Amino acid sequence: MITSGRGKYKVWLRRHDIGDDIVFFLGGGERSHIGGVVIAEPGMKVKAIRLSGHYDDIVLQPIAKAACKKYKKKVVAVGGVHVDNATKQEINLLVENCKKLVKKI
Repeated sequence: MITSGRGKYKVWLRRHDIGDDIVFFLGGGERSHIGGVVIAEPGMKVKAIRLSGHYDDIVLQPIAKAACKKYKKKVVAVGGVHVDNATKQEINLLVENCKKLVKKI
């Protein structure tokens, strides 16, 4: 598991290999959840599913794309990060922490 940030802004990423493919689980903040699913396949367009009321696919897409490019495998990124009543500044901090995870993949 890799992490970025501190306190209620800490995010984490877990990798699970499934045969030749990879699944990444993203969570953190005050409450982890499933807010989106992103699938990346070498040479194909990335497919994203945004669950109602969530925007987690925005931070899941870079994770799936980077891992797919690096490992040349099918990658699924699923999960979500939540902080109650988050301000725009807090959301930006969570997004930045998720971007830092991408660099650690």
